[in-house]
Amino acid sequence: MDQQQEGTSSDRTIYLAGGCFWGVEALMLRMPGVTDTCVGYANGTGERDADYETVCSGRTGFRETVRVRFDPAKTSVDALVFALVAVIDPAARNRQGNDVGTQYQAGVFWEPGDDVTEADVRRVLALVARRTPGFAMELGPLENFFPAEDYHQDYLEKNPRGYCHVSPALMRALAAERIDPGRYQRPDDETIAASLTPEQLAVTQHAATERPFGNAYWKTDAPGIYVDVVTGEPLFSSADKYLSSCGWPAFSAPIEAGVVTTRVDRSHGMVRDEVEGRTSGSHLGHVFDGDAESPTGIRFCMNSAALRFVPRDQMEAEGYGYLL
Repeated sequence: MDQQQEGTSSDRTIYLAGGCFWGVEALMLRMPGVTDTCVGYANGTGERDADYETVCSGRTGFRETVRVRFDPAKTSVDALVFALVAVIDPAARNRQGNDVGTQYQAGVFWEPGDDVTEADVRRVLALVARRTPGFAMELGPLENFFPAEDYHQDYLEKNPRGYCHVSPALMRALAAERIDPGRYQRPDDETIAASLTPEQLAVTQHAATERPFGNAYWKTDAPGIYVDVVTGEPLFSSADKYLSSCGWPAFSAPIEAGVVTTRVDRSHGMVRDEVEGRTSGSHLGHVFDGDAESPTGIRFCMNSAALRFVPRDQMEAEGYGYLL
């Protein structure tokens, strides 16, 4: 295994594989709290195979991987893993984008004995797997890691117009996000059941729908934010809320794109885009295009029972002052 460089005593390390390591490293270099990166080859057959030409043969089992060191006071495993998932297809096997081969298999690895990172990775990827049919990402302890050749290191910093399967615009958006999902972790099922009302439980955990016009927030227009009732993660702002004739709380956009996820919902004889909370995995509602009432043409139609409203004058006291 590669001899690691000196780092600060508080730094933690995680290994991220997501297709061509040039783009994954470029993304990680832009993420707040990342202190060092190194691209290399992980979890293969042995040191003699750890060079680019041999790895590309597909016979070694090595994955193109980025070793990421980060300051846990400034970012979390959750933020880094969710960012990785945002730029890959977690259901792809031995490919990402236009790149095909065993070296492009996506995965997340931790140093042997690092129980804290292991627990964080398993928790986050369990959420991703729940909403990803055919989930195929690898996860496990690091078996070995060998730094790649010098010309691969910081490749896109040295070659800004070089090939990358990760959109530069998406990189910038992810790096600019202020909401760290690590601050809003999903409780266990027993805690969730004990903390929610029957209606909240039915909506968030069993995809029920509350009645239109008779719910808590459909007409609310006070300044503040709407947070996930299960985890407290900030989801929507009053600045993006509008009064919709649908009878449910309607928003033209989330606070940040990453705080919600979508997947196809074919229930009740319809095809819709279901919206879930990133950190909770809870059912929130649906999103629709072509809404004439929305300033963006997009309507995030949410259930009040999936949300909790935090008035602007209480945001600081409740730990949301960083969004003011």
